[in-house]
This record gives sequence, structure tokens and C-alpha cells, in this order.
Amino acid sequence: MREQASLYFLLFLTYAVIGWCMEVTVKKIQFGRFINRGFLIGPYCPIYGVGAVLITLLLKKYLSDPPALFVMGMVICSILEYSTSWIMEKLFHARWWDYSTKKFNLNGRICLDTMIPFGLLGLTIMYGLNPLFFRLYARLTGAAREIVCMVLFAGFAADVGVSVTILSHIRHDNKVLDKDNTEEMAAKVRAAIAARGWAHRRLLDAFPGVKHIGEVLKENAEEARERLEEKRDEAKERIEEKRDEARERIVETREKLSERREQLENDLALLDEAHKKYESEFAERRRALEQRLSQLRDRLDDKK
Repeated sequence: MREQASLYFLLFLTYAVIGWCMEVTVKKIQFGRFINRGFLIGPYCPIYGVGAVLITLLLKKYLSDPPALFVMGMVICSILEYSTSWIMEKLFHARWWDYSTKKFNLNGRICLDTMIPFGLLGLTIMYGLNPLFFRLYARLTGAAREIVCMVLFAGFAADVGVSVTILSHIRHDNKVLDKDNTEEMAAKVRAAIAARGWAHRRLLDAFPGVKHIGEVLKENAEEARERLEEKRDEAKERIEEKRDEARERIVETREKLSERREQLENDLALLDEAHKKYESEFAERRRALEQRLSQLRDRLDDKK
């Protein structure tokens, strides 16, 4: 048990250092200067170490299925990144990274741009790096490995203690400034952190996008308001279009009804004329028949 614990602690620190190197390299390329990334003062990012250990422990059964290993690596690391962001925000009232401007993000905590590299990282860990590291660790004797782990753990624990103290100062600064406007709050938090010394200023370099939670909430509210206004404008436009279409249909219907009424009135006039004509002819024929009938009666009377 102790042997397994020491192996996984070494694995944790190894990947934490590798993650720190990756972060520093990316920021060097991005900003052209060295930035000590991570929450801790030392050259390691624990989130990478935790992710690597979780992948190693939980994904052994997927070694024969690379696609499944890729997907599960994405899932595990994304859950870890999301939960870390949420916990840090709740503990220190600050958003340490924000992917809200990227497509396919979830509450600004994770996004597709980071999920795919997580899957590739899982494949690299399980198929490439882990076998190499475990062979290197096996070269250390049990006693030597325990001594190395104790020394590294002592340094790591001291770093964690100092860093947690620094972060508690940040939490205090955020509480003190909670009642200000969010724009002023964000500036004051950064100024308060910078004023506390080198270790605090290092956090600003490591996380230049750090924001007070109030600022994040206001940004989210503004985005929601903008989306609501856009949808309201679109709804107004659709309503106006439907209203115009309805008006056009009403006008067309009125015109058709008017034409139909005129046609019916013309047909009625024609019927009246025809009726009068036939009525006049019928009256003339009736008079003629009555005259003939009268003549016939006269003839019959004469013969009698």
C-alpha cells in the first residue's frame, strides 16, 4: 500500500511539473515572457497531476480500446476542470479562468477547445508516458523512494500552506470589496493583491484574467440582457411582418369581396331585366289568348 502510494505521489508530481512546463511554454509564446503559472509558488500545476492520476487509476480497463480511452479522458479531465473552477470560485469569490468568449463552452468553465486536448493527453499518458515513468520509478529502491517522496511531500506541503494563505488574503480582499461596483471591485482586487508582495503579484501574472465573481455575474447578466433584447427585436420584426402580411391579406380579401359584390349586383340587374322582359311578354301573350278566347265565345253564341 505504501509502495503504491509513493508511486502515485511521484506520478502526481511528475505530471504536475509537466503541466507547469506546458503552461509556461504556452504563455511564453503568447506573451513573450516567463510567467510562473499555477496557484502554487513551485514549478507545478496540481490539476495536471490529479488529472493524470485519475486517468491512470480509472482508465486501465480501456487500454485495449483507444477511442473509448480518448472519450473517457475528455470526460474525466473536463469534470476535473469544471469542478476545480467551481470550487475555487466558491472558496475565493473569484473566477480564475473564463471561456465564455469561446464557442461550445459550459458556463465559461470548460470548452471544446480544451476538451479535445484532454482526450489526446489521456492517450499520451496511458500509451506513452506512464510505462516510461513507472520503469524509472522502479529503479529506485523502496527506502530511497520513500525518502525522495517524504522530501518532495514536505516541500509541496509547505508550498500549499503558503499558497493557501495567499489565496485567503484574496478571499478577504474580495469580501471587503463586495459592496462596490463590479468594475471598481475587479480593479481594487487586483490592486490589493499586487500590493501584498511578490507571491501575490505572481498570481496576477499566472492568472491575468482573474475576475471577481460579481464582475462575472454582471457580464453574464449583460450578455443575457443583450440576447433578450436581440430576441425581443427579432420578435417585434416578426410581429410587424405578420401584421403587414395580415393587412395585405385583408386588403386583398376586401378587394375580392368588392369585386364579387359588383358581379352579383350586375347578375341581379340582369335577372331583373330578364324577369321584366319575360313578364311583359307573358302579359302580351295572355292578353292575346284572352282575346282569342273571347272571339271563340262570341262565335259560339252566334251559332246558337
